[in-house]
Amino acid sequence: MKNEQLAKQFQARMNEDELLNCMRCGFCLPTCPTYIESGFQESHSPRGRIALMKAVVDGLIELDEDVERSLQLCLGCRACEPVCPSGVRYGHLLEEARDIIAQHKTYSPIVRFIRHLVFKQLFPHPKRMRMLTALIGVYQRSGLQALVRKLGLLRLLPNHLAMMENVLPNVPTWKQMNERPTHVEALPMRKQRVAFFRGCLMDTMFMDINDATMKLLRLVGCDIVIPEAQTCCGALHGHSGEKADAKTLAKRNIEAFETLDVDYIITNAGGCGAFLIEYDHLLKDDPVWADRAKAFVAKIKDVSVILVELGFHKQGWRLPNQTVTYQDSCHLRNVMKTAKEPRLLLQSIAGVEFREMKDADRCCGSAGIYNIIEPDMSMQVLDYKMEQVKQTKATTIVTANPGCLLQMKLGIEREGLTNVRAVHLVELLVEAVEATNENDQPLKQIG
Repeated sequence: MKNEQLAKQFQARMNEDELLNCMRCGFCLPTCPTYIESGFQESHSPRGRIALMKAVVDGLIELDEDVERSLQLCLGCRACEPVCPSGVRYGHLLEEARDIIAQHKTYSPIVRFIRHLVFKQLFPHPKRMRMLTALIGVYQRSGLQALVRKLGLLRLLPNHLAMMENVLPNVPTWKQMNERPTHVEALPMRKQRVAFFRGCLMDTMFMDINDATMKLLRLVGCDIVIPEAQTCCGALHGHSGEKADAKTLAKRNIEAFETLDVDYIITNAGGCGAFLIEYDHLLKDDPVWADRAKAFVAKIKDVSVILVELGFHKQGWRLPNQTVTYQDSCHLRNVMKTAKEPRLLLQSIAGVEFREMKDADRCCGSAGIYNIIEPDMSMQVLDYKMEQVKQTKATTIVTANPGCLLQMKLGIEREGLTNVRAVHLVELLVEAVEATNENDQPLKQIG
């Protein structure tokens, strides 16, 4: 009965036109990390997964454990989409299939509890996210972290999780997280009025990156509005089979931003931005929200894009003795179509030697919580990535997404690269601004 219900849901909900668009040409194969790392298994490629979905829809096969395993092993990096001559929106098919599976799956009590805790009780509630982050801060600053490490208790964890604990940023205090601005004025004459999507982890665990982002926006002449009512973007929910909750969060965010008189809504995390920019697809079947979602999506812009538009890269910033490479955020590149702007910003800094990494556009293996739930494949993908990093001989890896940032730090830890660091793009740009100022170079009016 369960398989019959799954098959009926696949037939009712999967976009058959999209499934038929796949010509099986194979252009996607060289772009797919799981296809490559699995030893070129067709079932772990985009066209293979589409074939499996179509076979389930047509009743040729059952949605069994092998089919589910193939879909769950996908990183969701969507590198297959830009190279597809038919323009198949593979990511939309994957999310729909995962949602159908999740709604009919019987989870164990512990998994059911964790999913409920994460998806319903934690991420949709900013205050709870701040509380959890504050507890991590207490762990870091109280001496408990030092004690845990001294006693070797981290050895009780799987190796990759123990290393993750070691690369967590120093998180802010409860007070700092609760004293966030709601409006920041431009430094020079105002050129744009923008809203800032602050995110969940970005405004807690990665608060320094948000602060750096706002500093840069001010420098290029942006008044910034940060609406308090905004919430989680819903990406984690949408990618994990919790589509109904993703829609609820999308509606809350649209409501929070749509009444603001702003030119753009700025993001600084590729994963968040890519989900926000597809709210129109998420809500396309809702007559009340479809047009509102389109208006919201039209204003989404990554911070790197607006910095280039307002001339940050033309101001003669300096940062001596930096050898830098750039790791693309998959969703920033493949969904938001933003690849040249981060590179242009990096190459514009005097003293920075930019070295393009081979396969910089290949996923690093982070993929949200993929590195936690699929550690073996994630570490295989990461090991390949770190080999490419080492070939560049760069001492700074720049990323544009928090998951990628932690993953690259994890790679540095795994490889023992003591002379290499990983930073977010905006952090390096702020370093350049501050270094230029310290060297008594005049800070020109930007734009």
